[in-house]
Amino acid sequence: MNKQEIHAVTGAFGYSGRYLAARLLAQGRCVITLTNSLNRANSFAGQIRAFPFSFDKPDHLAAALEGVDVLYNTYWVRFNHRQFTHAQAVENTLILFKAARRAGVRRVVHVSITNPSEDSPLEYFSGKARLEHALQESGLSHAILRPTVLFGREDILINNIAWALRRFPFFGVFGDGTYRLQPIHVEDLAELAITAGAESKNTIINAIGPETFTYGELIHSVGLAIGRQRRQVNLPPSLGYLLGKAVGACMHDTFITREEISGLMAELLYVKTPPTGTTPLTDWMKKNASTLGLHYASELGRRRDRQRAYFKE
Repeated sequence: MNKQEIHAVTGAFGYSGRYLAARLLAQGRCVITLTNSLNRANSFAGQIRAFPFSFDKPDHLAAALEGVDVLYNTYWVRFNHRQFTHAQAVENTLILFKAARRAGVRRVVHVSITNPSEDSPLEYFSGKARLEHALQESGLSHAILRPTVLFGREDILINNIAWALRRFPFFGVFGDGTYRLQPIHVEDLAELAITAGAESKNTIINAIGPETFTYGELIHSVGLAIGRQRRQVNLPPSLGYLLGKAVGACMHDTFITREEISGLMAELLYVKTPPTGTTPLTDWMKKNASTLGLHYASELGRRRDRQRAYFKE
């Protein structure tokens, strides 16, 4: 890669995009971002030029990508909401891919999910599969990264598990809790993405961490790290969802969805391939135990307030 080439990162002022952008800047790259949060507080001190996601104006989107060598796409939505849906995210991403091709972008590194399938009843996984297929048919040089659960200081899932363990006398586990997942550190994902961006071969990479947990083991490990071991209560998924919905209502957020529970229990966040990340979640939690779960991380709060930084110091 030529250091004078432009690299575009979607959501560089957010979560995973921020780590990608920081690594690229550390390498001396010129970085731009496409974002819905043009004025969000960030640590880049004006080093990154920001352009809006002009999905309704494809010409503007293509113009923003003119001269870009690699586009790193992290854009997605976690669940369906009255203000955003998986279907909209799919259509918007298809527009983004077309704009990249029009602009002459050399390569696209796209963040997907483990075990995508167009036949999946879960829109998260079927939508990701549709986008993978579209990218593969686009003619663009591409790398597809398939992460499971991301962890890092701006994380929602692991943080909010810790938050709940700090506050409640027990933790509800959906079903028997034996379904597996392989969390990957956000820095490891960023490293994989940038390495893939420098290549030219079309590839698909399962972005998984070095540790595999059952869900029950994950809850135990989080509690052990923060010194808040709680009794795990096995619940029918429907009851677990209702409890999660009640927590979400109290926090004016969506704590967990039925689809997320189904994906977890179907082991869609687990694959039988060697790890590609190197950072153990257990080690990371020990180092960050003093801050992990102190504050609730709100998905909807981040969308309502597009000026505040993701992480509360």
